[in-house]
Amino acid sequence: MVDVMATVTSMPSYFMGTHTHAEHEEFSAQTASGPIEVIDNIDLAPRVPVRPGDRIEVCGEEVTDPGKSTPHDPAHHHPDGFIRFRGQVYA
Repeated sequence: MVDVMATVTSMPSYFMGTHTHAEHEEFSAQTASGPIEVIDNIDLAPRVPVRPGDRIEVCGEEVTDPGKSTPHDPAHHHPDGFIRFRGQVYA
């Protein structure tokens, strides 16, 4: 699990997950340690209305496979993650 502050660097794009068959949003962000891709299952949590330049907090499982999202795990294999934006938690 990671918990980082980041600056959004791209507009969100949307796609259907190949494993979950759920809608996801994806956007790029820059942390102090380098760039990350944020992938969020929006069938489980609402869309995050971010734009480039917005500051966010991202807490979730870090994975190297960009085809996986990890903010919320209905099977509870790991703690639920979230995205915090403008004081609102998207989980």
